[in-house]
Amino acid sequence: MKNLINLLAITFFLAVGTTFAQQTPQQTKQPARIIGTAKDLKTGEAVAYATAALYKSGSETNIAGGVADDEGKFFIAGFEVGTYDLKISFLGFETKVIKGIEVTSPTGDVNLGEIELTDEGVALEEVTVQGQRELIEERVDRTIYKAENDKTTAGGDATDVLRRVPMLSVDFDGNVSMRGSSNIQVLIDNRPSAITASSIADALRQIPADEIKAVEVITSPSARFDAEGTSGVINIITKKNNFQGMTLNINSGFGLRGSNLSLNGAARKGKLGFSLGGFGRAGYNINGRFENDQLLSNPDNSMSRILQSADTERRDLFGRYNFGVDYEIDKFNFLTGSVNFGVRNSNSNQNDFLTQNFLNDQLIRTALRGTDVVDESNTIDVSVNYTKTFEKKGKEFSLLTLYSRNNRQNSFVNSLYEDDLETIDSRLRNDNPSRNEEFTAQVDFVNPIGDEGKSILEYGAKNILRKAYSDFAYFQADGADGEYVENPNPSLSNEFSYDQNVTAGYASYTFNLLKNYTLKTGLRYEYTSINADFKTETTVDIPSYGTLVPSINASRKLKNGNLIKAAYNRRISRPSLRFLNPNIEASNPLQISQGNPTLDPELTDNYEVGYSTFIKGTVINFTSFYRNTTGSIQSVRTIQDDGVIFTTFENIGREQAIGGSVFFNINASNKLSFNGGFDTYYAILDNGLTDPLLAAQNEGFVVSGRMFGNYTLPKNWQLQLFTFARGRRVELQGSSGGFAAYGLSLNKQFAEKRGSIGFGAENFLAKEFIIRNEIITPTIVQNSTSAIRNMNFKVNFSYRIGKLSMDQGRPRKRKSVNNDDLKEGAPAGGENN
Repeated sequence: MKNLINLLAITFFLAVGTTFAQQTPQQTKQPARIIGTAKDLKTGEAVAYATAALYKSGSETNIAGGVADDEGKFFIAGFEVGTYDLKISFLGFETKVIKGIEVTSPTGDVNLGEIELTDEGVALEEVTVQGQRELIEERVDRTIYKAENDKTTAGGDATDVLRRVPMLSVDFDGNVSMRGSSNIQVLIDNRPSAITASSIADALRQIPADEIKAVEVITSPSARFDAEGTSGVINIITKKNNFQGMTLNINSGFGLRGSNLSLNGAARKGKLGFSLGGFGRAGYNINGRFENDQLLSNPDNSMSRILQSADTERRDLFGRYNFGVDYEIDKFNFLTGSVNFGVRNSNSNQNDFLTQNFLNDQLIRTALRGTDVVDESNTIDVSVNYTKTFEKKGKEFSLLTLYSRNNRQNSFVNSLYEDDLETIDSRLRNDNPSRNEEFTAQVDFVNPIGDEGKSILEYGAKNILRKAYSDFAYFQADGADGEYVENPNPSLSNEFSYDQNVTAGYASYTFNLLKNYTLKTGLRYEYTSINADFKTETTVDIPSYGTLVPSINASRKLKNGNLIKAAYNRRISRPSLRFLNPNIEASNPLQISQGNPTLDPELTDNYEVGYSTFIKGTVINFTSFYRNTTGSIQSVRTIQDDGVIFTTFENIGREQAIGGSVFFNINASNKLSFNGGFDTYYAILDNGLTDPLLAAQNEGFVVSGRMFGNYTLPKNWQLQLFTFARGRRVELQGSSGGFAAYGLSLNKQFAEKRGSIGFGAENFLAKEFIIRNEIITPTIVQNSTSAIRNMNFKVNFSYRIGKLSMDQGRPRKRKSVNNDDLKEGAPAGGENN
């Protein structure tokens, strides 16, 4: 019966798509346009984002304008029949003036062809003035950050790149949030990866910054994307090429806190291309400390106070290795395949972990322990994709498959010392091997409609089979050498399996409306069935459910390349294994947490309006949004009889956020540029409970900002400065503290820019950064402080061996699976690392 429902839903969407196609009205005649392509006279390359301004002939009255795309192409509309002058300009080039352009008809195109721009040559000391490429591109449903044009992240990883992207915030642990929400999905080359299934933060550390071409921030995903991810989707696009020949890129760096090395090779001959690469990153000397002060109200009206403190240390080792192949069968048929393998080894220690218990200000117990945590995983992604194109430009069929698997081992050992604080009295060990496995098959069809193909119908179907497994157990041992004995309690030692099947169908239609409007509408239906089970005793019954997800994105082009956007979409957020896992996490025995396998998904409605403008070489983007989440997954904290704070998760209450962001990119001169911005939103959280001991609500502003500056020095030297800050973040039961980071680097290119060397310093003015968090409930008041010693000095080096020549043939089509998947996040608890 379920399969029949799924089939009927998909058939419905395909029928709707066909109806849209049949009912599309005939295109009206195109209003008059002036079009052309800006090229560099010296190199023949496109001058991306050159500015075109149209003037009434013989006057300085600006009539209309436009900005070239990344291929140098521009068009200008919105003028009457007449004679005009055109000025083409871009930093680093002399302004080109074309006079006496005759427009004799109110319809049709005036094609100026290729317009060659000349460098602003400066003869003294053979200094070449180069324009700063724009970093931001706006589209109807996304903002694109062109990371390949930002050289400040050399030697870093994807975390360093995402800290520079508009609308995103990244904390010290690499956790990403979009407009204040961490409920996002991260894709790599348009597809999910097993390395993001367990931890987005860990996944980002495995991707070298030098291999990132662009980052797409999709705040309003269309129906083609999965309905999951409350705040939207981040798509990290890595560098690919359509070149012939062989090349090898070497990137390395070392510093006070970490080192990295990557080797990436590519080879292509004719229709067949290969890529092979590896990236390794080691983190060491990552030290810190934490303090925790919590006050508990006991049922007998007495007050308990617990003070905790410890020194912390962490060591990380990450690796990511990839092999890819693509083959052009013929003019219209393409095959691609890839295998990606990742490893992660992270060890952390809490030394001199001191706990003091007070009852009504009287010290009643002192305990010293040491905690060793091991977090290891390995991941594999295998994808095989087929794409077929047609004579009609833009028409495309694709069949995409992906298999992903993540194996993770998470364990800790608590060693409790005797009163002499030197002899180990007992040890507690928790082992939790887990596995997350997915198989995805997806069919997509894109069909441009009309003679010019400006209307696009997209429809398709998708199925995701997901299997999650957790095997958890607690063991107790006497002394330093005693044998471990497993605890037979099924709540402490058990096996949990979670199978999920998501079947979906969608239709999306994009078309131009009136003069300069673009509208993208869509409807998606998803049906989810779940089977969860424990090995012993406990049973879980989770009903199946269907979700209908509408979306609409609209944009209007204004004069001089300005753009205004508006969007609405509904999102669903299914809980990931981190929220579902019933393993009791008790590395800090006074603050334990446990997942809830019966959680339902969250539903979120998103509304947003954005505006982009260009003012004399400056790009400014404004965005405002409203987000409303029902069935929000929130932490619920209670006090157990022994004074332990127990945290789990429930679908309770409502979460709202209203705010906006401003981003700017300023080219102050041919040598100096700035980009940055700030985000702010007002959060309103309410768990909707009436029990005075559990009811909670909170609200307040959250502000974050960033700034990046680049100055070009003589002889291929560059000086760069970056800073980022995030204010206090509002949470349902308290707040998490703000923090800031900054860096200064100096880079030089050599050997005709095949190589580069850089020197950098990060957070060099402070010995440590301090983050303060608080939890406030009717029975709990907790203040915790984490100090991170992250002053860092580093040296980066890169070099390219070999040479590739441009393949002038047809561009290869690379398609891959998109799983916009799962609410992420670690179980809430005390600050103990």
